[in-house]
This record gives sequence, C-alpha cells and structure tokens, in this order.
Amino acid sequence: MDLSKMAVSINKAINTQEVAVKEKHARTCILGTHHEKGAHTFWATVNRLPLSSNAVLCWKFCHVFHKLLRDGHPNVIKDSIRNKADLGDMSRMWGHLSEGYGKLCSIYLKLLITKMEFHVKNPRFPGNLQMSNRQLDEAGENDVNNFFQLTVEMLDYLECELNLFLGVFSSLDMSRSVSVTAAGQCRLAPLIQVILDSSHLYDYTVKLLFKLHSCLPADTLQGHRDRFQEQFNKLKSLFYRSSNLQYFKRLIQIPQLPENPPNFLRASALSEHISPVVVIPAESSSPEMEHMADLVTEDLVDTDIPAQPAAVVEPRFDDLFGTSAATDPFNFNSQNGMRKDDKDRLIEQLTREIQALREELESFRLESGRLCQALRGRVDELEAELAEQSHLSMQALGEGEFLRAELDDLRRVKEDTEKEQRSLTEIERKAVANEQRYVKLKEKYTELVQSHADLLRKNAEVTRQMTVARAAEDEVDSVRREMQEKVKAAKEVAERREQEQVDQLQELQRELISSRAELDTLKSTMASSQQSSEELSSQLSTVESEKVELAESLSKKEEELAGLGEELERVQSSLASERESGVKTAEALQNQLNEKESREQALESQLVAARWSALQGAVEEAERIVQDSLAQLDDPAHISCTSSADYLASRCQASLDCMARLHSARDSYLADNTGVSELVRAVTHLAHLVGDTIVQGSATSHMVPVEQADALSDSVKACGAEALALLAQMKEQASLATADSAMLRAALDGILATAEKLRPQGLELQQGELGDLVEQEMAATSAAVESAAARIEDMLNKSRAVDTGVKMEVNERILASCTDLMQAIKVLVLSSKDLQRDIVESGRGAASMKEFYVKNSRWTEGLISASKAVGWGATVMVDAADLVVQGKGKYEELMVCSHEIAASTAQLVAASKVKADKDNANLGRLKLASKGVTQATAGVVASTKSGKSQIEEKDTMDFSSMTLTQIKRQEMDSQVSVLELETKLQKERERLGELRKKHYELAGVAEGWGEEDEGTG
Repeated sequence: MDLSKMAVSINKAINTQEVAVKEKHARTCILGTHHEKGAHTFWATVNRLPLSSNAVLCWKFCHVFHKLLRDGHPNVIKDSIRNKADLGDMSRMWGHLSEGYGKLCSIYLKLLITKMEFHVKNPRFPGNLQMSNRQLDEAGENDVNNFFQLTVEMLDYLECELNLFLGVFSSLDMSRSVSVTAAGQCRLAPLIQVILDSSHLYDYTVKLLFKLHSCLPADTLQGHRDRFQEQFNKLKSLFYRSSNLQYFKRLIQIPQLPENPPNFLRASALSEHISPVVVIPAESSSPEMEHMADLVTEDLVDTDIPAQPAAVVEPRFDDLFGTSAATDPFNFNSQNGMRKDDKDRLIEQLTREIQALREELESFRLESGRLCQALRGRVDELEAELAEQSHLSMQALGEGEFLRAELDDLRRVKEDTEKEQRSLTEIERKAVANEQRYVKLKEKYTELVQSHADLLRKNAEVTRQMTVARAAEDEVDSVRREMQEKVKAAKEVAERREQEQVDQLQELQRELISSRAELDTLKSTMASSQQSSEELSSQLSTVESEKVELAESLSKKEEELAGLGEELERVQSSLASERESGVKTAEALQNQLNEKESREQALESQLVAARWSALQGAVEEAERIVQDSLAQLDDPAHISCTSSADYLASRCQASLDCMARLHSARDSYLADNTGVSELVRAVTHLAHLVGDTIVQGSATSHMVPVEQADALSDSVKACGAEALALLAQMKEQASLATADSAMLRAALDGILATAEKLRPQGLELQQGELGDLVEQEMAATSAAVESAAARIEDMLNKSRAVDTGVKMEVNERILASCTDLMQAIKVLVLSSKDLQRDIVESGRGAASMKEFYVKNSRWTEGLISASKAVGWGATVMVDAADLVVQGKGKYEELMVCSHEIAASTAQLVAASKVKADKDNANLGRLKLASKGVTQATAGVVASTKSGKSQIEEKDTMDFSSMTLTQIKRQEMDSQVSVLELETKLQKERERLGELRKKHYELAGVAEGWGEEDEGTG
C-alpha cells in the first residue's frame, strides 16, 4: 500500500466536519499499519493537525486512534506509547471545558491512555481483547497475585469505558431522534469500539473474580465485589439504552446482561455465566452499505442540495431502516391493531431468517478474520524470530569457523612442536645409541688389541721353547757322538792292551762290564732322550699348527678390525651430521621457544595492564558511589528520609568488616597481581557499604536532636571525605601499597559510637537477663502450645462421650482442625528456635549468646513479644473452643481467635527471619511452617463456618399468605433492622479502630518507641 494514500485517508477521516468517520477511510488506515508494521505514518500525519484548537477534530482523531489500537498492527501500541505525555497534556487542556466536545475529548483521551498502559503492562492481551480461557489463565501465570492485580487493572479500564459512555449520553438530548442526525452519529460512532471493549472486559472480570474467590477469602475481595456491582449496573443500563437507538440497530447487535450480577460466593455460579457476544452484521461492513451510508450522511449534512425523487430516496431508506420502517416508519398500523396478511408474515419470517443467517455468517467471518489476523501476526512473529535465529546462527557459524580455524592453527602448531620434540628426542636417542655403539666398538677394539698382544707373547714363548728343544737335541747328538768316540777309543785301547796286558784282563773285563752298564745306562738315557725329542717334535708340530691357526685368526681379526674401523668412521661421520642437524633443530626450537616466551611476556604485560585498568575502573566507580551518597545529603528530597540507630550501627559494623577484607585483598594483590578480582569485589562492596552508611547516617540525623544531628552529619561527611581520599590513593599504582585506611576506620568507629549512643536502651531491668528471657519465653510458648493440644484432646474425648449426631460431628471437625493448628504452631515454634540458634551462632562472633541478645535488644524484645502473643493466642483459642463445644460460646469468637493466632505467628516469623540469611535452610523450613499455620487457620475458620451452618436452624421464608400491606410493613421493619445493624456495625468498627490504636501505643511503649520519640524530639 502507498503510504501517501494512507496519509490522504487519515486527513479525510480526521476532519472538522461534525459527521461520523467513514469506515472505508478508517479501514485504509488500519491496513496501512499492517502494511507498514507500525504507526509511524499515522503519527507523522496526525502531529501536523491542530488537535488542540478544534474539539471535533480531536474527537475524530480519538475515534480513528481507538480503531487502530483495536484492529491495527500490534506495533501501533509500541509506536504510540511514546506520545503518552502529549495525549495527557491534551486531555488536561480539554478538561477545562465543562460541556460539548471538549469534555468528551478529555474523557476519551484518558481512556486511550489507560488502554495503552494496560496493553503495555499486559502484552499477552491483543488490542481487540479477544482471548481464550487458556490464554487468560496464561496471562496470570497461575499466580494469585497476578490475577488480583490484573482484576484491578481491568476494573480501572472498564471504569474509563463507562465514563465515556455516560459522557456521550449525557451530552445528547435523548428526547429527540439524535441517532439519525449527523451530529448525533458523530458522537455515537466511537461507542461501537467502547461496546466491543466493554463486553470483553466484563466477561474477563467475571472469570477472574470467580478464580480469585476460589483462592482467597471472601472478605479480602469485598471491595472487588462492590466495585463490580456498581459497574455491572451501569453497563447493563448503558447496553439497554444503546440497543434502543436506531443508529446502533443497523451497525451492531448489542448483548443484554443478566438481570442480577453473578454470585461469586457460590463457585457453581460460574457455569451459569454466559459470555456476552457483540455481533456486527455483514451489511455494515460491505462497500455498498458504506456508500449508501455516505449518501445518507451527505443528505443529512448538506441542506442546500435539492430533494431527490421519492423513488430514489425510498430504497435507501428501506436499506437503512428496513422495509417495515419504509412503509410504516413509526409502526402506526401495528399500534392501531391492523394485521398483515399471511404473505407479508411469511416474507417477514424469511427476512428474519435470512438476517439471522447473515449475522451467523458474519460472526463466522469475523471469527475467521480474527483467527487469520492472529495467525498472520503469529506468522510474522515466527518469521521475525526465524530471521533473528538465522542471523544468530550465521553469526554463531562465523564465530565457530573463526574459532575452528584458530583451533586448527593451534593444533598444527602443537603438532609441529610435538614432531620437532619427537625428532629432537629421536636424534638424542640415536646420538646416545651411537655413543653407546662407539663405546662398545672401542671396547671390542681394545680387546682385540689385547688378544693380539697376548698371541704375540704366546708366539714368542713357543719360539723360545722350540729353541730350547733344538738346543737339547743338539746336546744329545753331541753326547751320542762323544759316546761313540769313547766306545771306539775303548775298543782300540782294549784290543791294544789285550795282547799287552793279560794281568789287567780281569780289571778290564770289570771295566768293560761297568762300561757296558754305563753303556746301557747311556742307551736308556739316549732312548729317553729320543722319546723326549719325539715328544718335543710332536709338541713343536702342535705349536706350529697353533701358530698357523693363530696367524689365520690374526689375519681375520685384522680384517674385522679394518672393517670395524671403517664402520666406526662411517658411524662417526653420521653421528657428526646428526649432531649438526640436531644442533640446527635445537636452535630452531630455541628460537621458537624464545618467540613464545616473548609473546607470553607481552600477553602477561597486557594482562597486568588489564587487571590494573579493571582495578582503576572499580575504584573510579566506587568514588562515584561515595560521591553520589554525599550528593544526596544536600538533596532537599532527602530531608524526609529517616532511619534508625540500630540500622546505622549495623551498616557501620559491616563497613568495618569489609575494610579488613579490603586490606587482606590488597596484600594478596600486591603479593600476586592475579588476585585482582577479590580486590575489585572488596572495593566495590566497601563503596556500597560506606555510601549506605553515609545515607543512613544522614537519615538518622533527621530523627535526633539538633546538636547530635549536626555532629552525626559532620561525621558522615568526614567519613565520605576519608573514603574518597583512600580510593584516590588506591587509584595510583605507586601509592597503592602505602594507602592508609586508618582515618576511614577512625571515622567509621566514630559513627558507630554515635549510633550506639543513639540506640534505644529498652527495658533496663531486662538487659542483664535478656538472653535468659528469650529462652524462657520460647519455652513458655512451647509449653502453652503443648498444654493447648492436650486440652483439645481431652475436650474431643469428652465430646465423643456426651454428644451424638450432628453436634458430635461438628465438634469433632472443629477440634480436629484446632489440633492441626496446634501441631502447625508447634512446628513453627521449633523452626523459629532453630533459626534463632543459627542467627545467634552466625552473628555473635566471639561474644556470648547473652551478649548478642543484649547487643540486638530491639530484635530480642520483638522475639519476646511475638512469643508471648503466640502462647496467649493458643490459650485463648482453647478456651473459646471449650465454650463452643459446651454450647456456651460463639463460633465467631473461635474464628477471631484463629485469625489472631495467624497474626501472632506471622509476627513471630517476621521477627525470626529479620536477621536470617536468605539461603539458610532453617529459614526455608520456617516459611513452610508459616504456610502450614496459615492453612490450618483457614481450616479452623472453614470448619467453624460449616459447623455453624449445620447447627443453626434457618427459617424458611414463606410470604404466600401475607397481604400487600403486611409485606410492605415487614419490608419497612427489615429496613429499620438493617439500618440499626449498620449503625451498630459502624460503631463497633470505630471501637475496633480505637482499640487497635491503643494497642499499638502500648506495644510501642513496651518496645521502647516512646524513648526514641523523645530522643528525636
């Protein structure tokens, strides 16, 4: 759609003519918002119109804007809320006029502002307020508090709609047929949107009130019921008056509300509720009918145009007001008793059926259109979500690809580093292996050289032995030759002397025998010498063979040694080359390691700078927090703020504790700058606590005398100045280590001492025994509850023995609910004891339990008061139950006692958990016990009410035998009784208010409030 066409339609729809807005122009504006997905063009065009100077122009603007809020694009509300202030100013400006369109414009603008605020607070509600029951339940998120608030907002919304309704009707002269005039139609046209909104608001309010009555007590919702009753009567009257106007009969079918409002105290009445349905006939939305209505409007407005023939005007009149209205507009024939023939009745019946079918068809069309619109809106939302998700997914994919690429680079670098590390390890392993191999070869070579030397020595020994053997053999040969020569000489001498010396024959024979003996000896010696020579020869041959073998093995060893020498040279050359490559690789790895260390050092320096910048940012933010707190002291709006000395003392103590934490965090940071996060948290926490101390100190000074107030104000200002000085020192890196917090600590100590002086002292006589008194009161409360439970059990046994029938059933039910309440109170008291024990253990530090109670005297006195109230309430309720069971008491007394016990236990819970940690397990159990007491109290009230309804007899009201005068007399008596009871009720309520005021004053005196008031005075 062309936006210029939308602007033209806006200018045609919003003009100064006192006629109704044409539907086709309004529909063009609505379609333009859906095409534009917003209301920018609408507001750009409207802002140029003089809405503040022409009331009719402003009235028609409100009508068109109401249509856009209902049927336009959902973004119309978002684009229009920014003009809320201008609309409010315009409403106040037109509100100065007491009549005419000015007052109506003021009311209408307030309604539009309320509608926008309602839809902004409750975005689940569409502009046309069409929702299913399931969507209505989802809008409240199954929370009774949300349903309660939503009901209040709907009642406010409906009240604005009714104000506009009443304003329009009061501005019209209903004695004339104003609905057929142009001015009347101009004022009545916006009420169609009001009727559509009011029907939905009425339906949703009824459903929400039934839901609230199922969850909350009826007394709590009394204001809701009264307000709804008033709005129901107004809406019913306005719907009835609107349905009688001729203008609305053609355009809208207005529903009629029931005779009486729904009875919310009866849950089954919800099934009797019928949702009002507003039907817009099909003819009113067709282009032909719009054209015809435009022609009629022109005839009504422009009186200068001459009258057209009756044949042309009469069909238009029939189309607008029906055939019967055209032939007999005021139905004079029916008033005079004239009857139609059968054909006319048949035609009229068929016309009505056709009209009903058209209305049903139009309702189906509206429903289908609404569903289509809702589906289109949902499709647009889903498309927007899909586009957003696609954009996010693309962004996530891009980030994933970038991270994946970085991860791949890191993996490659890691793999290269590991490969280089493995290669270096392999080279080192090979070098070690080669070194070991070289050592083994060297050892083997040394062994070979040693064996070669041994072999040489052994060869020399064998040679020497062979030389000795040859010398012995030569000596044997010489001895044998000598013996042979001697034998020859002896033979010659014997032969020569045989002849010559006969006398010496015997001697010679003896000599011969001796010689023979010697010869035998020599022969044996010679034989042995020959044998030893043979042995030496064999040994020599063996030695020769060993020598040959040794020579061969020596040659082999020399060959092996030569091969090992060559291999050793090759290994040494390869080892040298490997050492060179290992040195190069080690140098490359060392270079990479140096680069990595340099990068790590750069990153470390950046990280240190980032840590320091983070610390500086935290310190600057802390300075701003303290400065803001100091600035609040001079703010005039702060003069009305007050605080207590107890709370100021707790803030001071928390600030002092945080300073110790800050000191330790600073020392940790100076020792190791990686612990900057703890220092940042400590600085921020200290700034918040000091700022809170400054604000609370100033607020406390508003409650004390002038001299003390001035001293306290000076102390908190000095504390702020010292805190800023400390933070200024911590902001500089040079002065961080020397930052002194002694001045700030001294200032906080001074404020703490002043707060201790200003704290109320409570009851002086109880200060010494306050800790024992808490334990005594809690024990007394437990004993009272136990005694009450025993008495209830005793009463139950007596009732079973005495009563029968309905009375026994009622008494058993009431006493059983009272027993449940006592058990719930017992669990609550035990949970409160456990929580108090945790509070004391976590808060007393090195002090004793009694010292903790004395230090927190106000809290302790609150515990004592709450415990007394619980024990007293249990005793009173048992007395009331005893009287009810005996038939001497009132059921209302038992219900009041139950409510009083619920209030007392709530006071005990509040006093117990005021100093507890929110994450404490015993606090959770205390909350559960409190809910149990509330449920048990409701059970006592419910059983008492049901028992009362069963016991008390109800008189049946039979007025059939009474005359009119008697009924009138009884009615007057009833009215007198009602007035008397209302007067008595008002007086009792005033008396109850005065009693509560007195109770509050006495409780304040008991708690020490009076002393505090005197101190502040």
